[in-house]
Amino acid sequence: MKRHAALLQLSREHHTALKLARLARFASDSGNADAIAEAAKTISGQFQEEIDAHFAKEELELLPALEALGETELVRRTLAEHVELRAINQQLSHPDAEILAHFGQLLYDHVRFEERELFEAAQTRLYPV
Repeated sequence: MKRHAALLQLSREHHTALKLARLARFASDSGNADAIAEAAKTISGQFQEEIDAHFAKEELELLPALEALGETELVRRTLAEHVELRAINQQLSHPDAEILAHFGQLLYDHVRFEERELFEAAQTRLYPV
Protein backbone atom coordinates (compact mmCIF):
# COMPACT_ATOMS: atom_id res chain seq x y z
CA MET A 1 0.00 0.00 0.00
CA LYS A 2 1.26 3.44 -0.86
CA ARG A 3 2.10 5.47 2.25
CA HIS A 4 0.22 8.61 3.17
CA ALA A 5 2.41 11.71 2.96
CA ALA A 6 2.32 12.08 6.76
CA LEU A 7 4.00 8.67 7.15
CA LEU A 8 6.31 8.76 4.16
CA GLN A 9 9.42 10.18 5.85
CA LEU A 10 9.12 7.83 8.82
CA SER A 11 8.78 4.93 6.42
CA ARG A 12 11.84 6.04 4.44
CA GLU A 13 13.88 6.25 7.63
CA HIS A 14 13.28 2.53 8.13
CA HIS A 15 15.76 1.89 5.31
CA THR A 16 18.59 3.16 7.53
CA ALA A 17 17.40 0.96 10.38
CA LEU A 18 17.33 -2.11 8.13
CA LYS A 19 20.88 -1.38 6.95
CA LEU A 20 22.02 -1.21 10.57
CA ALA A 21 20.22 -4.46 11.39
CA ARG A 22 21.96 -6.14 8.47
CA LEU A 23 25.36 -4.77 9.55
CA ALA A 24 24.78 -6.10 13.06
CA ARG A 25 23.84 -9.56 11.82
CA PHE A 26 26.78 -9.80 9.40
CA ALA A 27 29.29 -8.66 12.01
CA SER A 28 27.93 -10.97 14.69
CA ASP A 29 27.87 -13.91 12.27
CA SER A 30 31.52 -13.26 11.36
CA GLY A 31 32.66 -13.91 14.91
CA ASN A 32 35.51 -11.49 14.26
CA ALA A 33 36.11 -9.28 17.31
CA ASP A 34 37.35 -6.35 15.21
CA ALA A 35 34.34 -6.54 12.88
CA ILE A 36 32.01 -6.71 15.88
CA ALA A 37 33.64 -3.69 17.53
CA GLU A 38 33.61 -1.65 14.31
CA ALA A 39 29.99 -2.51 13.56
CA ALA A 40 28.96 -1.66 17.14
CA LYS A 41 30.68 1.72 16.87
CA THR A 42 28.97 2.50 13.55
CA ILE A 43 25.59 1.31 14.77
CA SER A 44 25.81 3.22 18.04
CA GLY A 45 26.67 6.45 16.25
CA GLN A 46 23.91 6.14 13.68
CA PHE A 47 21.44 5.03 16.31
CA GLN A 48 22.01 8.18 18.32
CA GLU A 49 21.93 10.44 15.27
CA GLU A 50 19.09 8.90 13.29
CA ILE A 51 17.21 6.03 14.90
CA ASP A 52 16.62 7.66 18.27
CA ALA A 53 15.37 10.81 16.51
CA HIS A 54 13.00 8.60 14.49
CA PHE A 55 11.72 7.01 17.71
CA ALA A 56 11.20 10.46 19.25
CA LYS A 57 9.10 11.61 16.26
CA GLU A 58 6.92 8.55 16.56
CA GLU A 59 6.60 8.99 20.33
CA LEU A 60 5.67 12.67 20.10
CA GLU A 61 3.37 12.62 17.09
CA LEU A 62 2.20 9.26 15.82
CA LEU A 63 1.80 7.17 18.96
CA PRO A 64 -0.32 9.65 20.97
CA ALA A 65 -2.70 9.99 18.01
CA LEU A 66 -3.05 6.21 17.75
CA GLU A 67 -3.46 5.86 21.51
CA ALA A 68 -6.31 8.37 21.40
CA LEU A 69 -8.03 6.12 18.83
CA GLY A 70 -7.72 3.05 21.06
CA GLU A 71 -4.73 1.38 19.39
CA THR A 72 -3.29 0.68 22.84
CA GLU A 73 -1.63 -2.66 22.09
CA LEU A 74 0.21 -1.35 19.01
CA VAL A 75 1.40 1.69 20.96
CA ARG A 76 2.45 -0.42 23.95
CA ARG A 77 4.50 -2.80 21.79
CA THR A 78 6.14 0.05 19.89
CA LEU A 79 7.17 1.83 23.09
CA ALA A 80 8.42 -1.38 24.70
CA GLU A 81 10.60 -2.14 21.68
CA HIS A 82 11.94 1.43 21.62
CA VAL A 83 12.95 1.03 25.28
CA GLU A 84 14.62 -2.31 24.60
CA LEU A 85 16.48 -1.09 21.51
CA ARG A 86 17.74 1.97 23.39
CA ALA A 87 18.96 -0.27 26.23
CA ILE A 88 20.75 -2.64 23.87
CA ASN A 89 22.32 0.31 22.08
CA GLN A 90 23.85 1.34 25.42
CA GLN A 91 25.41 -2.14 25.67
CA LEU A 92 27.15 -1.67 22.33
CA SER A 93 29.93 0.22 24.09
CA HIS A 94 31.09 -3.28 25.16
CA PRO A 95 29.77 -5.40 22.31
CA ASP A 96 29.91 -9.08 21.74
CA ALA A 97 28.44 -11.21 18.99
CA GLU A 98 25.37 -12.14 21.04
CA ILE A 99 24.45 -8.53 21.87
CA LEU A 100 24.97 -7.47 18.28
CA ALA A 101 22.92 -10.38 16.92
CA HIS A 102 20.08 -9.65 19.34
CA PHE A 103 20.12 -5.95 18.44
CA GLY A 104 20.10 -6.69 14.71
CA GLN A 105 17.23 -9.15 14.94
CA LEU A 106 15.13 -6.93 17.20
CA LEU A 107 15.69 -3.87 15.01
CA TYR A 108 14.76 -5.83 11.89
CA ASP A 109 11.63 -7.26 13.53
CA HIS A 110 10.68 -3.83 14.89
CA VAL A 111 10.87 -2.18 11.47
CA ARG A 112 8.80 -4.95 9.92
CA PHE A 113 6.22 -4.63 12.72
CA GLU A 114 5.97 -0.89 12.21
CA GLU A 115 5.62 -1.16 8.44
CA ARG A 116 3.14 -4.04 8.47
CA GLU A 117 1.07 -3.25 11.54
CA LEU A 118 1.67 0.15 13.13
CA PHE A 119 1.82 2.19 9.94
CA GLU A 120 -1.06 0.25 8.40
CA ALA A 121 -3.21 1.06 11.44
CA ALA A 122 -2.08 4.70 11.30
CA GLN A 123 -2.87 4.96 7.63
CA THR A 124 -6.31 3.39 8.07
CA ARG A 125 -7.28 5.17 11.30
CA LEU A 126 -5.56 8.54 11.00
CA TYR A 127 -5.49 9.13 7.26
CA PRO A 128 -8.43 7.30 5.69
CA VAL A 129 -8.82 7.76 1.97
